[in-house]
Amino acid sequence: MSRTTIGLIVGLVLGVVAVTHGFLAFLSVAFIGAVGLVAGMVLEGKLDVSTVLARERSRR
Repeated sequence: MSRTTIGLIVGLVLGVVAVTHGFLAFLSVAFIGAVGLVAGMVLEGKLDVSTVLARERSRR
């Protein structure tokens, strides 16, 4: 499945949630989806969490 198709499906789902359950539910679904995206990227190895944490430690 292409990224365009996945984006379309996610957009449609968010639209249905916004129409049927209101704006707060839309924001909740979008936030939980973003958390799931980050978790999936970490599990696939596309996002290196140690790099992000190292940046935070070096700023202190």
